[in-house]
Parts: sequence; C-alpha cells; structure tokens
Amino acid sequence: MSDHQGLSVPKNLVIERVLSMELVRVTERAAVASARLRGHGNEKAADQAAVDAMRRELNRLPIDGRVVIGEGERDEAPMLYIGEEVGTKHGPKVDIALDPLEGTTLCAKDMPGSIAVIAMAEHGSLLYAPDVYMDKIAIGPGYKKGVVDLDASPADNIHALAKAKGVKPHEITALIMDRPRHAKLIEAVRATGAAIRLITDGDVAGVIHTASALETGIDIYLGIGGAPEGVLAAAALRCVGGQMQGRLILDSEAKVERARKMGVKDPVKKYEMEEMASGDVIVSATGVTDGGLLKGVFFGRDMITTETIVYRSTTGTVRRIYGEHRQFEKFHLD
Repeated sequence: MSDHQGLSVPKNLVIERVLSMELVRVTERAAVASARLRGHGNEKAADQAAVDAMRRELNRLPIDGRVVIGEGERDEAPMLYIGEEVGTKHGPKVDIALDPLEGTTLCAKDMPGSIAVIAMAEHGSLLYAPDVYMDKIAIGPGYKKGVVDLDASPADNIHALAKAKGVKPHEITALIMDRPRHAKLIEAVRATGAAIRLITDGDVAGVIHTASALETGIDIYLGIGGAPEGVLAAAALRCVGGQMQGRLILDSEAKVERARKMGVKDPVKKYEMEEMASGDVIVSATGVTDGGLLKGVFFGRDMITTETIVYRSTTGTVRRIYGEHRQFEKFHLD
C-alpha cells in the first residue's frame, strides 16, 4: 500500500499514522467550536458548530472514510449523517462512528460531562446501523465472560455482578440515564439494595466509567440510549477492557426496513461488544465542559487549553493529551 505521498507503507502503519494525532485534532476542533457556545442555551447552535468543525477536519485527513454511526441519516443533512463519505480519498478505507457533541444539553447549560468523540476502525469493523435507540448493558474488565447479560433481569445482573466482585449487592453502583422510560429499571435495581447514579446525558462517558470502577465508583451501566453512543462506547470499552451488549430498538416497520437496507438481518439480534466494534479501533474524546472523564475547554487570555483521551484496541493503550493552542486566529477562521 502507498500513502498519500506515494511512499510504500505497511497497511497497519498507515492506519496508525492516520488514527493518532489526527484524530485528536478532529475532536479538539469540535470541542473548541462548541465550547464557545457553552451556557448560551442553544443546543442546535452548539451541535452545529461541533459538526461543522469535525466535518472540516475530517475532510482534510488522508483517508477514504465512511460514517457508519453519525448524527442522523442522509435526509437530515447538514449533520454528519450515516453513509456520508469523508476524507481526501487518498488513504486507507476506514469506518467512522462519531458524536461531535455528546451532551448537547450539558453544553447548552454549561453542565459537567459534555465531550466531542470519534472512533475510527478498519473498513467493515464498526456496526452499520440506523440512528435509533439501543438497549445496553456494560461492565468493566476483570470478570469472567458472561457474568451479566442483556436478557437477564436487572436483579439477576446485580446479584451476579456482586457475586463475581465478591461483595454484597448494596455495594454495587449502577449508572442509569434519568429518563421516564427507566422508571421500572430503576425500581428493580433499587430493590436489590444496589445504589444508582443518575445522569441526564452523556452515556458514552457513562459506559467508559465502568472501566475504572475504583476511580469512578461505577460498576455497571444499564438502560436505553442512542445507538450511535452505544457503538462509540463499545469501541472505547473494547480498547480498555470490559464487557458490553446492545440491542437495536426497531419498534416500527419503517425502522426495521431502514435497518435491513443497512445490512441488519435480525432486528432483535443481541450484539456483543466485539460485534459492534472489531478490528483495530482508535477512539478520541475531548472535553467540552468539565466532567468526571475530562476537563473542558479553557479559554485563557493567551491560549486555549484542551484535554483529550485516546484509546487504541490493538495495544490497549490509553493516552491523555493536554493541548495548549496559541493560534487563536486558526480556531476562529478554520
């Protein structure tokens, strides 16, 4: 394989070159663009700023990329829609899953936990599915495969996890999105004696929190959220270890048909983490607002600072990158 300068480079090195600092720049730009609108109460404007910045940076990369998990589908442009092609076309074929601004409400209200996040993988490695809801369950590393299961009851999962961890159920903490649809789930989890941490948004970071339970206090993630966030979370969790399952919620004939056109043959299939994100995967996330995972963008008098976390599945590495950006004009004009 040749790179965009015509030099012969092994495939894995080309992918590594593309999916390292280049991805950091993509999420940094999206984070800075949306951070300018923190606390302004305009979710759409903040999201659009992140989308525009992310698309602009992606189209500069020497890749032949396809968005397989995005902000919406083709009829919802100008969002970064599912099926959109990005990059210069001079480079490796890659799949992309992204959320230019996860936690739009958090950003609009200047609340903790909003991030810009993207995953890239070799072509055919990420789940290609419509923008629908997904039922999810996730735990961190260190447990025997199959300790928890999406088809088991919340009580069974809590008790099984507690037994595997060597603790009582009341020592388990579950993270669940605070939504009316989760009322019965919350009731069932609390009936076991387990604690619950409720979040308003940000389930990508929520799933990632299970990977470092000693620091975050989160043992298990449960509930229904967006499928794009599910695939992104699976990609990140696979890089650092853990278990995750997800099932697309295709609750209408139209959704089933949309999924079928994308290659989803079984509308009730339970996806394992490795089926949602396989191959060589790299994930980059940059903080927009301060949160438990990352610090948000800081606008100083002389420079902008960012914090980014980068995961890679083949090496299991986690890198934290603190960026100092002194070229204000570049962030304003690009």
